[in-house]
Amino acid sequence: MEPNQKKFKTIDQYISSFPKEVQISLQEIRSAVQKSAPLSKEKISYNMPAFDQDGTLVYFAAFKKHIGFYPMISVLNTLQEELSEYRTSKGTLQFEHGEPIPLKLIAKIVKLRVKENTDRKKAKSSSKKS
Repeated sequence: MEPNQKKFKTIDQYISSFPKEVQISLQEIRSAVQKSAPLSKEKISYNMPAFDQDGTLVYFAAFKKHIGFYPMISVLNTLQEELSEYRTSKGTLQFEHGEPIPLKLIAKIVKLRVKENTDRKKAKSSSKKS
């Protein structure tokens, strides 16, 4: 289901390149991220939808059998127990097509990523002042 390796400029363009049922899931993820990080900015990075707030928060992408959600390894380690029912790999959480997208879990992950990025920015800023 990977699109013909077209270079995407917007998340809308990316989402519209997939079949309708996949578009719905991608849009649900997008909305959950937007609600959980309202100050974040949308972007395409590595030809995938991504959100940025003081650094990249998350990426997501559709594949033949699943949607990959990339929240960074630190969050996957922190929420390891909650994520046990999902397939994971290094830095990736996978949602099988046809299964409900765990929107509350995505919201929790995004909020953790916002906090990580904010804390890192504060630490960087205070180390420059020293």
